[in-house]
Amino acid sequence: MNKILRIRESLVLSSRMICTNIYFPTFLQVSTPLLAEPMKKKKKMDPQILKAREERKKKRIEKSIKKLEKNVKQLKPIEEIDLSISLQKEKWTRERAETVPEPLLRQRQNILKAWCTYKYQQHLQEMKMVDRIGTSQSRALEQLREISENLYIGAIQTDSTLLPFTAVGPSSTPPLNNYEVDGEYIDETPKWK
Repeated sequence: MNKILRIRESLVLSSRMICTNIYFPTFLQVSTPLLAEPMKKKKKMDPQILKAREERKKKRIEKSIKKLEKNVKQLKPIEEIDLSISLQKEKWTRERAETVPEPLLRQRQNILKAWCTYKYQQHLQEMKMVDRIGTSQSRALEQLREISENLYIGAIQTDSTLLPFTAVGPSSTPPLNNYEVDGEYIDETPKWK
């Protein structure tokens, strides 16, 4: 019985609460943080001192506003991109000492130039082909319109059986009702003001 009272007493002293003991309902316990002194009276301050404090606050705020206006174009720092000081000090150990010989460097540059020109020519050929297909399609549609208006309307309508697509239900799962999260979630995202 004494053990229970001691445990109960230690729980009461560690936090702010008023409670009664389970075994003795008339035994009222009050934790120490609730036993406080009465509030002190506010001292009357000189109005000039208060005015001077307000002026200092205004100047400080104006100064911070000017500082923010200067750095309007400055971007917010990204922690993943900024190098830590320890990595900056170790930079010389991480740099490669080997140098590429001049002929090999020229050969790599020539290969890269040849690849770029090849891909450019390939892109031009694809664009020409797309233009040819588009113009021939529009010419064929115009000829079909001259022959029959009904055939033209049937030709320009989309065919839903050509590319079948069905979607059922929501794409994300809705939250469960009365779901209790285990543990605590602490948001440590840096806030920029």
